Amino acid sequence: MRPVTKRLFDLVVAFCALSVLLPLLVLLSLVILLVDGLPVFFVQERVGLRGRRFKLIKFRTMAAASGPLVTAADDRRQTALGRFLRRRKFDELPQLYHVIMGTMSLVGPRPEVPEFVDVHDPQQELVQSVRPGLVDPAVLEYLNEEQQLNGVKNPEAYYMQEIKPKKLALSAAYIKEATFMSDLGLLARAGSLVLWRSSR
Repeated sequence: MRPVTKRLFDLVVAFCALSVLLPLLVLLSLVILLVDGLPVFFVQERVGLRGRRFKLIKFRTMAAASGPLVTAADDRRQTALGRFLRRRKFDELPQLYHVIMGTMSLVGPRPEVPEFVDVHDPQQELVQSVRPGLVDPAVLEYLNEEQQLNGVKNPEAYYMQEIKPKKLALSAAYIKEATFMSDLGLLARAGSLVLWRSSR
């Protein structure tokens, strides 16, 4: 897909989605504030297009405590409300802001924290040649990543050694083969999976 076409598609869909989801975003913000208090949002530095760093925004789902940069399903830092939000991927909704601002795309590799980025890895270099996104094949393949990290003594090391290389390979393969229709297919599949998880 041409960059201009992809950007226009991102803007149209993100604006429409925000228009529809704005009441839900406001409601979730109020619920987080009332149940878990401030801050409502979690802000974390990530690596984006061409290695540029930006502050990624999510709804806060964890208590303010130090710990691993990856989250297992049984991570005690998660709040009860946070588990509900993460299960349904509602915590990711504020990232539509990044899509509108051009920091992210609807479809693209998930941006990593700087500590997990190996600038000497050719696949990492390829992944950073495009805008990071909300969803790509790696995201869908590892939708239950938190469950895979359960009980692991060193979740960060396990992620780097076992999960990240496979995710990078999936993301790199997507970039080489990406078309407008494949992006539509990924968005449709992601939407159906989120709806299915929300109904459980």
